[in-house]
This record gives sequence, structure tokens and C-alpha cells, in this order.
Amino acid sequence: MLSQIIVLMGIKHCGKSTQARLLAKKFECPSYDTDELITEVSHQSPRQIYLSGGKQAFMQAEYDACVELKSILQNLKSPINSTVKAIVATGGGICDNDKAIELLKSLDSTLVFLNAFERTAADRIVREIEHLPDGTMQNLPAYISRKNPKNEDDVRTIFHEFYLERKRLYRNICKISVDMKPVSKKKNLEFILQALGV
Repeated sequence: MLSQIIVLMGIKHCGKSTQARLLAKKFECPSYDTDELITEVSHQSPRQIYLSGGKQAFMQAEYDACVELKSILQNLKSPINSTVKAIVATGGGICDNDKAIELLKSLDSTLVFLNAFERTAADRIVREIEHLPDGTMQNLPAYISRKNPKNEDDVRTIFHEFYLERKRLYRNICKISVDMKPVSKKKNLEFILQALGV
């Protein structure tokens, strides 16, 4: 039987937010995004918090967002046409936040790891890079930018180490793992539904 809350996890650019919206439509329930809740609760974007306060400030803001999410979910009415009450998309680094993970596990939830192929995720990161006239790169995830990559090959090398570690963490945290293939969003939705037993 499906849990009332389906929580999608995985690295940035694995499709959590998109799949959360598609699942919410399928189950006729609301979807929530912890990164959006961070902004609502703190009035700052996750990136702003990380840059101004560092990792600990960000992890506290992420936990506070999960506390807010728990409050929202407790006030939701049970669904009429489905057992699923809500879909949650989490931030890409939540696997490092034990307090937030424990809070999410305390809900009647199923944690699902959306495993993006490494090349697909790296390509998305590289596509978002802004190259400045002085040769520096902007718009990189914090875990990459703080290692001062000099070029796109450096970005991919840094990402590779990160990807392997995050994949290991998410597989240990989540009950279900789904490989996100380079196919349509709807086809990946079908893979998620199969893994959920729907």
C-alpha cells in the first residue's frame, strides 16, 4: 500500500520538481518543494542563505522548511480518490541533513531516490554556466564553485566525485530507487509509478 506522502530525493537536476508536479496531477493531490518553502519561511533563496551563512545556516533553514511542511501536511484533509495525500520534492543536498531526513521519515512517507544519469546531470550543470569576460564561471552549484574549477572539464571532474558520494547516500536513505532515463518526462513518470507499485 502506498504511503500518504511521497518524498522525491536526488541530486540537483534529476527531475524532482517536474516529477512531483506530474505525480500530484496523477494522484490529484498537492505538491510541495522544500526549496520553495525555505524561501517562504526565511524570505531568502537557498543560494542566498548558503552564500551568506554557510552550510550550517542553510541546513537549519532546510530543517525549518521541513518543520513548516510537516505542519502543512498535518492540516491536509485525506484524499477522496487516492491514498496519496501529497508529493514532496526536496533540495539536492538534503541527504547531508540528518535532522531534516529524520523529520521527513517521521511522516507517513515513502522516500524515493530519483537517480539521474551522471552525464545527463553534468550536462545540465555545464549548460547553466555563465562565462564571464575574465574567464571565470558563474552560476555553478556551491559544492563545485568552492573548489575553484578553471574550465568545464574541472566542473565535470568535481561533479563526478560528488555524484558517486550522493548516489551512495541516497540509496542508503530511500526505500525506493528509480533510474531516470534520457526519455520523456511522462515515460520517467511511468517508471516511478511502477516502482511505487501503481
